[in-house]
Amino acid sequence: MLQHDRQLKLIAANLEKKIRAKLEDMLKNDREQYEEFFKGFGRQLKLCALDDYGAKKNELQDFFLFYSSTEKKFVTLEEYFGRMQESQEYIYYAAGDSIEAIDRMPQTEVLKEKNIEILYFTDSMDEFIADMFRNYKEKSFMSVIDGDFDLGGEKDERIEVIFEDTFKFIREALGEKVDVVKASTKLRTHPVCLSSGDGVTFEMEKYFNVVNPELGMKAKRVLELNVDHNAFLAIERDKNDNPERAKAMCEVLYNQALLIAGLPIENPSDYTDLLCTFF
Repeated sequence: MLQHDRQLKLIAANLEKKIRAKLEDMLKNDREQYEEFFKGFGRQLKLCALDDYGAKKNELQDFFLFYSSTEKKFVTLEEYFGRMQESQEYIYYAAGDSIEAIDRMPQTEVLKEKNIEILYFTDSMDEFIADMFRNYKEKSFMSVIDGDFDLGGEKDERIEVIFEDTFKFIREALGEKVDVVKASTKLRTHPVCLSSGDGVTFEMEKYFNVVNPELGMKAKRVLELNVDHNAFLAIERDKNDNPERAKAMCEVLYNQALLIAGLPIENPSDYTDLLCTFF
């Protein structure tokens, strides 16, 4: 039995080597064919990487393909790594339902402005891969949506102090709907977005709620605000002079953030009625 078991293991090892060699050759010499292969079997490769607490992740990581914000095509982690800017600390990614949806996300504005490449995660497995891998060639993964990154000292801690009263007002207006309200370092032209911080992400929340709704999995709601936007400045102005109007604006911004994140709003009818009060 032991001899038979060793023989099976030897056969399995040889098969693995042959398959790996074939995939490496296809990836290098016939990219179009490899991309077709990955469309059909990429998820199986990812599941293999996640199996047994990531025991095979190092062997499989260079076979994964992700859409690139700058290359406008599917790329490998090694290709992304080779193009990283000299001062770039992280491998940036954004997760969403589709390439088009991710490309429109306001959280990508700052990185696009600086021509920093972003990997688009459109498979529900992708964020689990980043969470399992943690890093690639000593570069950590950073979510554009949920991460709190600072590019070149753009984060100004004084802002949290300057607008402390307004953030407190917004937290109280929204109650248990949000866990944290803070100034965003990601937004340029948009007024608001949601992030989840560490732990369960919004895409993970969606995945688990489809697979097992009884779990009631829910990510944190961190409301990030563009303090230079007119919408925020209107709340800042009206919180004392017209608090009811300011509270209504808080609700509108929160629901907008939910929609941007691809999350359902609690009552679309109430949201529509609320919007109409501003006309």
